[in-house]
Amino acid sequence: SYVYKKNHDVTKTWRGKTERLLRVDNHDFTMRPAFGGPAIPVGVDVQVESLDSISEVDMDFTMTLYLRHYWKDERLSFPSTTNKSMTFDGRLVRKIWVPDVFFVHSKRSFIHDTTTDNIMLRVFPDGHVLYSMRITVTSMCNMDFSRFPLDSQTCSLELESYAYTDEDLMLYWKNGNESLKTDEKISLSRFLIQKFHTTSRLAFYSSTGWYNRLYINFTLRRHIFFFLLQTYFPATLMVILSWVSFWIDRRAVPARVSLGITTVLTMSTIITGVNASMPRVSYIKAVDIYLWVSFVFVFLSVLEYAAVNYLTTVQERKERKLRDKFSCTCGIPHSKTMMLDGNYSEFDANSLAGYTRNQMVSEEEKQEKMVVHLAVSNESNSSRKRGLKGHMGLRIIQNTHAIDKYSRLIFPGTYIFFNLIYWSVFS
Repeated sequence: SYVYKKNHDVTKTWRGKTERLLRVDNHDFTMRPAFGGPAIPVGVDVQVESLDSISEVDMDFTMTLYLRHYWKDERLSFPSTTNKSMTFDGRLVRKIWVPDVFFVHSKRSFIHDTTTDNIMLRVFPDGHVLYSMRITVTSMCNMDFSRFPLDSQTCSLELESYAYTDEDLMLYWKNGNESLKTDEKISLSRFLIQKFHTTSRLAFYSSTGWYNRLYINFTLRRHIFFFLLQTYFPATLMVILSWVSFWIDRRAVPARVSLGITTVLTMSTIITGVNASMPRVSYIKAVDIYLWVSFVFVFLSVLEYAAVNYLTTVQERKERKLRDKFSCTCGIPHSKTMMLDGNYSEFDANSLAGYTRNQMVSEEEKQEKMVVHLAVSNESNSSRKRGLKGHMGLRIIQNTHAIDKYSRLIFPGTYIFFNLIYWSVFS
């Protein structure tokens, strides 16, 4: 019938062994095509299906891709009136020669086999071959975390022939940069994929020689918003919280001490959490600079209160000595000294109880002595002020209120200045 003639199935036509359409058994496919002649060119193109994961701890990435090879093997040519190709699955691949391409620096890889091996072989009448397979590969990526998390990383997937040098097999990108295709839906939670591109060069091994190597390069830029919420913002809040102690009364020791210890411990927890998810590199990362400077600010706020508390104690001790030094008896025995405001203390009243009336001064005399006492006291106050003029510089330094006032300005100003420099350098 007409339908049978149009869609003639060659598998239904019996042929002898020497008349098979693909003469696979007539050739030794352990040898490359044109063995002993010039290098056989093998074109490569790749379609990236997904970029599955990027691991900073292991310094690797996982990619799923379609890897396709193009070459010509005249041993597979067959007669055809329609010039149409024939497509086969992975069973024919085990019987013919295929390029021995492998992934350099790969840790693990596999060809998908659900529901069958994801391998396709297409043979054209003139002997041209298309060999395609779906592969997931995990490969190394040497990352530089000196600017983490404000960094960009460039990773490469490298392809190379394992056995054939450039004298036997010439591996090249079939269509230049157009040989690399990517799915538009590729996205990562922590990275922005900026660019995919291809390169190629020769790789030399001292024992075996020169090999053609192909590179699939892609550039990733890290999303900063996650780290702003999880790291930078909490650290900044802890630093600001440590400044609250500057507005708390210096005599409220439990409040200021507990606030300082809480902020220090919280900063330590943040630093530990960030380093736990990162590889233990031997250099300083950008996030380390920010966190440790913030930790220093929090720690200095605790030291500031320690200085305030210490200077307060020293100042009160000196003031007690000054009061004892400049106190005036005004002609009254030391044991019977009155209060400076003219009133008797309870101790004075009790001590005067044993004196006779003659020994007791009259009310009028007492009033006179109080006037004299107040006058002398005023003179002593003025002389004490003159004596303390030379200590004004020292009293300003030791003034705890002044330290808290200056800290309210110096700490925020310095931290803002640090942030301006930090973000201008690393952003």
